Amino acid sequence: MIPPQEASARRREIEDKLKKEEETLSFIRDSLEKSDQLTKNMVSILSSFESRLMKLENSIIPVHKQTENLQRLQDNVEKTLSCLDHVISYYHVASDTEKIIKEGPTGRLEEYLGSMAKIQKAVEYFQDNSPDSPELNKVKLLFERGKESLESEFRSLMTRHSKVVSPVLILDLISGYDDLEVQEDVALEHLPEGVLQDVIRISRWLVEYGRNQDFMNVYYQIRSSQLDRSIKGLKEHFRKSSSSSGVPYSPAIPNKRKDTPTKKPVKRPGTIRKAQNLLKQYSQHGLDGKKGGSNLIPLEGRDDMLDVETDAYIHCVSAFVKLAQSEYQLLTDIIPEHHQKKTFDSLIQDALDGLMLEGENIVSAARKAIIRHDFSTVLTIFPILRHLKQTKPEFDQVLQGTAASTKNKLPSLITSMETIGAKALEDFADNIKNDPDKEYNMPKDGTVHELTSNAILFLQQLLDFQETAGAMLASQETSSSATSYSSEFSKRLLSTYICKVLGNLQLNLLSKSKVYEDPALSAIFLHNNYNYILKSLEKSELILLVAVTQKTAERSYREHIEQQIQTYQRSWLKVTDYITEKNLPVLQPGVKLRDKERQIIKERFKGFNDGLEDLCKIQKAWAIPDTEQRDKIRQAQKTIVKETYGAFLHRYGSVPFTKNPEKYIKYRVEQVGEMIDRLFDTSA
Repeated sequence: MIPPQEASARRREIEDKLKKEEETLSFIRDSLEKSDQLTKNMVSILSSFESRLMKLENSIIPVHKQTENLQRLQDNVEKTLSCLDHVISYYHVASDTEKIIKEGPTGRLEEYLGSMAKIQKAVEYFQDNSPDSPELNKVKLLFERGKESLESEFRSLMTRHSKVVSPVLILDLISGYDDLEVQEDVALEHLPEGVLQDVIRISRWLVEYGRNQDFMNVYYQIRSSQLDRSIKGLKEHFRKSSSSSGVPYSPAIPNKRKDTPTKKPVKRPGTIRKAQNLLKQYSQHGLDGKKGGSNLIPLEGRDDMLDVETDAYIHCVSAFVKLAQSEYQLLTDIIPEHHQKKTFDSLIQDALDGLMLEGENIVSAARKAIIRHDFSTVLTIFPILRHLKQTKPEFDQVLQGTAASTKNKLPSLITSMETIGAKALEDFADNIKNDPDKEYNMPKDGTVHELTSNAILFLQQLLDFQETAGAMLASQETSSSATSYSSEFSKRLLSTYICKVLGNLQLNLLSKSKVYEDPALSAIFLHNNYNYILKSLEKSELILLVAVTQKTAERSYREHIEQQIQTYQRSWLKVTDYITEKNLPVLQPGVKLRDKERQIIKERFKGFNDGLEDLCKIQKAWAIPDTEQRDKIRQAQKTIVKETYGAFLHRYGSVPFTKNPEKYIKYRVEQVGEMIDRLFDTSA
């Protein structure tokens, strides 16, 4: 049972809790009432706002739609106005651009092309939209006038600024330098850069908008004239230089240099001049020949102008290649690609035809020279032909894409030159063989015949042009092996040819030697000519070329020379036979001479004296130009005669065969030697 104090306390505690719960309940009721009131108020406000929004929407949406329509109308108006302005602008193009077109494009190309673009658009507009409009005719006429002005400006720029290339610059362009690894390219500025850009712009406009190709004809005509004049100017430069200090550098003979032609011209002997210099060297060694009866025109008489013309032509060929290459580079910037080859073909025709015509004239001159046996003139073909062959690969490269007739011009000229060259070689050999024996033209002193010197001089030229001459000979071969001949084949042909010429020369000399009535003079003549041939072959290295097909040629000539010396020495037998022991009486010591014996001794002395005097008088006027050979022959003859005469004098000089010994013993042994030493010496 719970005590009364605890029960009372428990009840008070419960009552306090109940009281607090009631207060909380009362607070919640009050809060709910306030919330209900607030909800009612909010619902009322929202209802009112919804009503107002509905009213606003009903009033704003029509306004928005109306505004949108107005904006669209405004855009359409603006577009219409813009189109009208654009269309109206076409009607003003003629008046706006007429002044510019009338004044022309000079100095204002950019502005001018801009005006032409406006006119072009106006033409297109009226053609598409109003083909019957009078404005179309206006802009069309203006466009045509503008196009003509551009064509005229193109011609004017090309004419005013296209300059002839100076000969000095061309020579620099075609010359080489010592340092082959670092070569300086000589640039040609055919047109100033600004002018070039204007020309390019005009040409592109004419092609794209002008639908005009006439400017290409203008271009090639102007540039063709400049190319032709440049090459002719170089040729004229050579002619003027021929009277000054030598001939400028020539690519025909490799001659590397650093100086430009204006600084230090390179003097180069011409085709024949080199051999003439060799001939002068030989004459200093006593190998010179005198003019004799040859129907060949002497090579020494050749005019220096032939060398100048040859060098000039060779330079012009090289100049054409380099200038044509440069012209093609310029052309590719100005002329449309599909017209470049045809325009270039037309551009180079005049200059190329001029070169080919000059080449054919050289061939024609050579043909006439062959008829009159002037083989020195024919020799001009050799350096020219060699240079044409060396230049042909560059020629072919430059002429790529041109017409077949253009490409075939150089090969045709080369063929003509090879044919006439081979004809010259053949005729020269025949002339050497058939040169007539003219007694009145034979050298009276038995020296070297002009036929010999001319023949050797001609052959010496072939040393510088071995491949060219060999190719000439090979080109005339009909055998299958000759169709693709090698250098060795050509060399053998040339060696065979030289041997043929030397053989013909030897036969002709033998025939000519018979003109002399004195066999000794005939022997001296043959000796001099054979010796001249041999020494010339050795000094000019022709002997090496001869040896290709004739190994024993040198030995053969030496045998011929020795044989003629022996023939000459037999002329002295009529002198020495008088005093040889076999023809003298045998004397007994202490026995008085009989009249017959004294008479024989007198006759021997007289015969020797008369024979010695006659031979010395005759042979003194003969000539042996080669000092070495002259001394050798004199010494050999002096030894024989002195020994024979000395023995005779020793045996009979003290014999009393006459009362007047000085009448018969006219010469001492030393005097005889001195007389022989004066043989072959016309100055003594």
